[in-house]
Amino acid sequence: MAAVRALLREASAVLTDAGVASPEHDAAALLAHVLDVPRSRLPLVDDVGEQDAGRLAALVARRASREPLQHLVGTAAFRHLELAVGPGVFVPRPETELLAGWAVEAALALQAAGTAEPVVVDLCTGSGAIAGSVAHEVPGARVHAVELSEDAFDWASRNLAGSGVDLRQGDLADAFEDLLGHVDVVVSNPPYVPLEAWESVAPEARDHDPHLALFSGDDGLDAIRVIARRAQRLLRPGGVLGFEHADAQGESAPEVLVQVGGWEDVRDHADLAGRARYCTARLAR
Repeated sequence: MAAVRALLREASAVLTDAGVASPEHDAAALLAHVLDVPRSRLPLVDDVGEQDAGRLAALVARRASREPLQHLVGTAAFRHLELAVGPGVFVPRPETELLAGWAVEAALALQAAGTAEPVVVDLCTGSGAIAGSVAHEVPGARVHAVELSEDAFDWASRNLAGSGVDLRQGDLADAFEDLLGHVDVVVSNPPYVPLEAWESVAPEARDHDPHLALFSGDDGLDAIRVIARRAQRLLRPGGVLGFEHADAQGESAPEVLVQVGGWEDVRDHADLAGRARYCTARLAR
């Protein structure tokens, strides 16, 4: 038998030496996963059996090699959802919850103004995090989502099952021909990492997230350029667009919309750490 505190100290030390950003958090998450208890109940556990201690050590070693925590536990928390994730799908990040919140608020505002069933399209849905959040938090919204990757589409299918989301596999560049001019909100967390930034990407993402979901041309803006044009065709006049970008793209990402033309109220928004994080705009009437 091993004491919980001792196991957590040892696991945290291993993860700290490996350069993991949140060693104490990850150690506790892994132990809670092994014991199949909420993290909040770990202080109530006295001792851990030898078999479970061995399982923890194996998971800690994998995390120390920078395998994503979410792959090891099989889920990722996102707003009010718990999403199944693993190899082949981009692991949703906490900062994207702000963009999802913007989409939720935009849809709720439409309902308050008299649009009972606002139409929301999520381009590059990945795990289905944003589409699932809107469907969960805005009853009555008609939510549509598209994903190009077959592997990611399978994960999204699992996460969006029973949600009412219209999930399709395909390219964002020509998705939803049947919805042209009838969409109220377009939202996207697209790939936006410049190819030249390869070495600066955290190992968890660079080595485990699908590159299709990460990299987007020499300046990282290729997918955003496509979204700017596709959203113009999908949205009704006065409809709104929101998309995430890298913190270094706080000026260049909004400039894409300015160059494309036809957009009003182009604004960039910071995350909770004050870093440029997502851009919103309204299609001119």
